[in-house]
Amino acid sequence: MAVSKFDSDPKPDLLPIASPAEITSTPKEHNWLVRDLWGRSAVGILGGAPKTCKSWLGLDMAVSVSSATSCLGRLRVDCPGMALIYLAEDSPAMVRSRIESICAHRDLDITSLDLKLITAPALRLDLLRDQARLIATIDKLRPCLLLLDPLIRLHRLDENSSSDISGLLGFLRELQRSYDLAVVLVHHTSKKHRANPGMALRGSSDIHAFGDSNLYLTKKDDKLTLTIEHRAAACPDPLALQLVSRPDGSATHLELVSGTTTDDQASTQPPSLENQVINLLAIAASPQYRSQLRSKLRVNNQRLGKALAVLEHKGTIQRTDQGWMLPSQSPLHPKPLQLQLTG
Repeated sequence: MAVSKFDSDPKPDLLPIASPAEITSTPKEHNWLVRDLWGRSAVGILGGAPKTCKSWLGLDMAVSVSSATSCLGRLRVDCPGMALIYLAEDSPAMVRSRIESICAHRDLDITSLDLKLITAPALRLDLLRDQARLIATIDKLRPCLLLLDPLIRLHRLDENSSSDISGLLGFLRELQRSYDLAVVLVHHTSKKHRANPGMALRGSSDIHAFGDSNLYLTKKDDKLTLTIEHRAAACPDPLALQLVSRPDGSATHLELVSGTTTDDQASTQPPSLENQVINLLAIAASPQYRSQLRSKLRVNNQRLGKALAVLEHKGTIQRTDQGWMLPSQSPLHPKPLQLQLTG
């Protein structure tokens, strides 16, 4: 009589189980790594075609998390901590140069960042040896964000093969669960246009399905749009971005275009009071007192107060002794100059 594997002896240990009520819930304010942009301990894809500033956005997130400063100048970091990054297509010197540019814009000392750069010439996540080295590094440093850029340089698998790519993605998911770690995986999109930008990601559909939070950058007529996708949260409207610099070419960085919607959306609906405040502050030559904002916007004082409170809570604007202003602005800095987009 054949012996079933279910009759094997000795009996294995039971899997750990718990009722829903026994699971510790996460406070709402701790659901985000970067508010509305990336979930805390979320894995996902930062996707886009070449020359759509994917690396710039990934580094902006890493600098923001490691310095507790607002991402893209306006999106608050809720869970700051160490960021660990690996950019396979850029030399360490080039990565430092980009980070220095972002720091210069935010008046940050690069030595104060809680950020580490993996400087290995290659990192192959389909090799057990390199997986073990990455695990050991994360175990020692305990970062809260891991940025890997780009996926194609991290393996020699067939990206169109679900069986091949699922193992690599499973390894990253295991890292996330073992170390309470957010993982941002930069990946290229194909040339085919898709209504859902996630379906334009190159390779197996498992790559799109992998993400808890996904970001997609698209470029049309030199206009850069960021589309945000979450598995367990409402998706905000697409955002218009631009790569800007000071007139002397320094402090290059990504930032949100004035307002929080793309040009196409702005043309089909009137801007909210919050957006009107943002637009006014963006073009103002100096910080604005509440009385100045009320006079220029011709709005009820109570409504304006609520709008200011909402924007301040989100980290979109900040209050100073000289009045209200955007976090990305400084009276000491020249007005940004738009530059040609680079990868």
